[in-house]
Amino acid sequence: MKSIKRITLILALIGTTFSIAQESIIPKEKLVDTVHENETEYDSLKNTDTIKKELLKLSKNKWQWMADKDVDKLAVLFHDKSKFVHMSGSWKKDKELEIIESGSIWYKNAAVHDVAVEVFGDNTAVLWNRITLTAHVRGNDVSNEFTVTEVYKKEANDWKLLDLTFSSVRDTHKIEH
Repeated sequence: MKSIKRITLILALIGTTFSIAQESIIPKEKLVDTVHENETEYDSLKNTDTIKKELLKLSKNKWQWMADKDVDKLAVLFHDKSKFVHMSGSWKKDKELEIIESGSIWYKNAAVHDVAVEVFGDNTAVLWNRITLTAHVRGNDVSNEFTVTEVYKKEANDWKLLDLTFSSVRDTHKIEH
């Protein structure tokens, strides 16, 4: 019986010591803040699916605007410092818009076969599109397989395209998800 009382007393002392140690190491108000921070992180993770859907729709619209030569909508989408990398060279926003408007490259159709999206926080995202692009270039209709990388950044309430890079690939190329 004495050993049971001793064990009970020891456990009670350990519990009290642990409770006092917790209070002295982590103040109660900090515990509340920690829970709040975790909830915020969780909420941003839930928003990732919404952001991905928004970007997929925006990317799809971009391909259509390029086919339609709708430089007004593209001018709003393209960041002022955006870059465009093609098989024949790299250039900035103004030249890309001029090329689209003049039809020197007419993006007639981008058949999208696969898309992967990665979201970084609430304001940066990268999309990889595996496409077959049918275009009119230098007087000829051409069809090429590409993986196109799109980098977006959210400014205020709008997503802005920072980079559009065409990488020539085989038709068997796969995007890892």
